[in-house]
Amino acid sequence: MEKSRRPQQLAFILLFGLWLPCCLTQTTPSNSATPTPSPSPSPQPQTEKLKVRLAGYPRKHNEGRIELFYKGEWGTICDDDFSLANANVLCRQLGFVSATGWTHSAKYGKGQGKIWLDNVQCGGGEKSIELCKSRGWGNSDCTHDEDAGVVCKDERIPGFVDSNVIDAHVDENKIEEVRLRPVVAMAKKKMPITEGVVEVKYKDGWAQICDIGWTIKNTRVVCGMLGFPHERKVNKNFYKLYLERQKNYFHIHSVACLGTEVHLAACPLEFSKPNATSACTGGMPAVVSCMPGPLFMQNSGLKKKLKISSNVRLKGGSRVGEGRVEVLKDNEWGTVCDDRWNLQSASVVCRELGFGSAKEALTGGRLGQGMGPIYMNEVKCVGQERSIWNCPFKNITMEDCQHMEDAAVRCNIPYMGLENTIRITGGRTRYEGRVEVLSLDSNGTQSWGLICGESWTTKEAMVACRQLGLGYANQGLQETWYWDSSNVTEMVMSGVKCTGSEMSLSQCQHHKTVSCQKAAAKFAAGVICSETASDLVLNASLVQQTVYIEDRPLHMLYCAAEEDCLSKSAAKANWPYGHRRLLRFSSQIHNIGRADFKPKAGRHSWVWHACHGHYHSMDIFTHYDLLNANGTKVAEGHKASFCLEDTDCQEGVSKRYECANFGDQGITVGCWDLYRHDIDCQWIDITDVKPGNYILQVVINPNYEVAESDFTNNAMKCNCKYDGHRIWLHNCHIGDAFSEEAERRFEKYPGQLNNRIS
Repeated sequence: MEKSRRPQQLAFILLFGLWLPCCLTQTTPSNSATPTPSPSPSPQPQTEKLKVRLAGYPRKHNEGRIELFYKGEWGTICDDDFSLANANVLCRQLGFVSATGWTHSAKYGKGQGKIWLDNVQCGGGEKSIELCKSRGWGNSDCTHDEDAGVVCKDERIPGFVDSNVIDAHVDENKIEEVRLRPVVAMAKKKMPITEGVVEVKYKDGWAQICDIGWTIKNTRVVCGMLGFPHERKVNKNFYKLYLERQKNYFHIHSVACLGTEVHLAACPLEFSKPNATSACTGGMPAVVSCMPGPLFMQNSGLKKKLKISSNVRLKGGSRVGEGRVEVLKDNEWGTVCDDRWNLQSASVVCRELGFGSAKEALTGGRLGQGMGPIYMNEVKCVGQERSIWNCPFKNITMEDCQHMEDAAVRCNIPYMGLENTIRITGGRTRYEGRVEVLSLDSNGTQSWGLICGESWTTKEAMVACRQLGLGYANQGLQETWYWDSSNVTEMVMSGVKCTGSEMSLSQCQHHKTVSCQKAAAKFAAGVICSETASDLVLNASLVQQTVYIEDRPLHMLYCAAEEDCLSKSAAKANWPYGHRRLLRFSSQIHNIGRADFKPKAGRHSWVWHACHGHYHSMDIFTHYDLLNANGTKVAEGHKASFCLEDTDCQEGVSKRYECANFGDQGITVGCWDLYRHDIDCQWIDITDVKPGNYILQVVINPNYEVAESDFTNNAMKCNCKYDGHRIWLHNCHIGDAFSEEAERRFEKYPGQLNNRIS
């Protein structure tokens, strides 16, 4: 069933953080019909709260047909007199900072039901579309062929709350920021702060909450907002004497959360009366204690006891606590369809992974698309479940959902202050520059210093960009002489080696004492960060389907030999007589990330290969290896990206890259590059391989030359059985597609028969 026929999916799930302007009760235009098209404002108040959403196709999170919920019914806006000023008002109501454009003539498809507004004319500064001039509610001479749409700038208003999730309080009674203030007696410098007085941002300062009637459910909500998955009981007597001596201002008199809310503002709240500074008779400021997840825990002993879920994970996110939701079933990972995906279900995922409640429930494959099965649809968590697997959901078929509908989350995580110990300087934008870290000198004073660029790679740059909160690393630079330097010239860190998943550079390995052969500041490490990155994945099933053996005559392999695509023994062959035995298969390489994959080298440095008549844009693009039981290579091949282009794309995506006529090379998001089995070098030379059981391994972008959002899915492996005449592949899968247990069983395969096949 097509997505457009499922109306429940049209609701737009937005960032749940702080506040919702479009939910406030506003004055509305008159409902009386008038024959004149001349718009006029109407001050009549509306009792219900106006909701706004994006709908239609093409499916994008920041653009679509505008729909308004009025008098219990969704309807559209006519494009007559529509303007960018109107679009600005609507985009702000949707939680975006501004509009970049608007559309007419039902570009995103025709809506249904009422056409609520016509001849809308905004000045651009209104807080709601209902405050703009118009013909009045329901008074229109349009058809749905004239439905208006908007294109919003993909940048969020800080702290926006979905109108379908929370009823906002008015004016100063809105709850935006919440923090824990530790008492002086127990305040520690270590992060994160897990216990203290609950305070809410109020006017220009902070105010307290009266703890009369305070429950552990309230504590659960506060802890979730602050990035903690669990709550603990607190010893009130410890705080009582101290807090009685403090001057407190109680902004909130009582809280009655159910424990499933993702924000304190979603709980029933009773606000203190104005000037009632001591409105907590018999009580004291609310104090809570939270339990951090393993990733943020200081106690290593306790960290081992607290294990996060092994059958749920996040993939493709640039920051800690965000990513595409993937679940494990029958030892294979798959995704979740975004039908009915909301903050309650997203929060269950976040908490079981050791984070707090969900800050955002993302739809439409916004954090990249998966490649494997889709296991769940219409997940309906209450919010108290220990795992997403405990929530009601529907099993689906591929007709129900596609990977362009993969659900994702952004979770609340504890504030660690890691961004305060790193900075970048000298770049042209805030996303690039020379990396400087805060360190202690011999006198114990803090100062900024440089990192030696000698061993600096994309993986280390990934960690630096993550710590800075700037997304992914587009490049890791080993010399930065072309950037203006601050006065910092001393190298304070060298030999940095990261896995790429660390939260900060301090968690990576590095030299105990600085050792840098090129100590000049111009050889300091640098980064170019990006909010998005590509993600290449090989179609494993196609490899398994297309594999075969070819005995190819040597006289047909001169070009391949010139490009070093044969094994070393080929050099000793009696050319042009004889043949080489080749293991051949097709490779279909998908870009499932959020940015196009482009070769690192510019076209000016591409190398022309006359024999095949094409340019090489990367020295090594893919490694093909045959491994024995010990993991030793028994045969290998490699392929330069002699032509990176869009062979084909998923529906609705246009090709951008084509190699012909020295064209641009790359792979567009949502497209794939197909290297057919009959292309030169699309093989492994197995002439010298004895019969036996092996593992075939294919690795894309093996040297991490080009940044990707996820390198764990760059390898593909197959069990391989070779009897000297024929070859079989089975269990072909992406490197991160199986559970750890299934992967261990897979790795044992080559030795099971001791390589004895008759």
